[in-house]
Amino acid sequence: MIDLRPLTELGARAGGGSSDFDLNPGLRPATQTLRPAAVLVGVTEDRAILTKRASHLKHHPGQIAFPGGKLEGDETPEAAALREAEEEIGLPPAQVTPLMRLAPHETVTGFQITPILAEVAPCAFTCDPAEVAEAFTVPLSHVLNPANYTIHHRQWRGTWRAYYAVPWGPYYIWGATARILRGLAG
Repeated sequence: MIDLRPLTELGARAGGGSSDFDLNPGLRPATQTLRPAAVLVGVTEDRAILTKRASHLKHHPGQIAFPGGKLEGDETPEAAALREAEEEIGLPPAQVTPLMRLAPHETVTGFQITPILAEVAPCAFTCDPAEVAEAFTVPLSHVLNPANYTIHHRQWRGTWRAYYAVPWGPYYIWGATARILRGLAG
């Protein structure tokens, strides 16, 4: 395994959190009820683990995302991230060592995401086709380089909004996933 101390130091300095409204402060609603969720920011060797969501899903079809989802009951973010990673990509919890909670991220769709940075032992992924089309890895050197991030614009609910993107190969990594990674990039 690689030394993840520099990454945990970056995560500790990430500050008070991020939001889909960082680049669009004027679009933040006056009130918004946020639902708790967690994602696994899994690192195996020198790569970050991501998924491509199934194209038939009602929400965010085909988008690149971390394994994750809503918290159930009184579940901790760590437990939710591990459960979702096992359900979505067949990642056994015994292969994962959670390192730290990263700064939370508020989404425009009403979630308060707690990213869980974790070291993952090298293993094969078995995707649940009901949720995930593909699991893949991206070099940390790519997603930790601020120069690889650009700001793009897209119309959403009749309004143009800006968001971060960090494309890699055939994968268009954008939105909340890119913003969480951008927080680690410094």
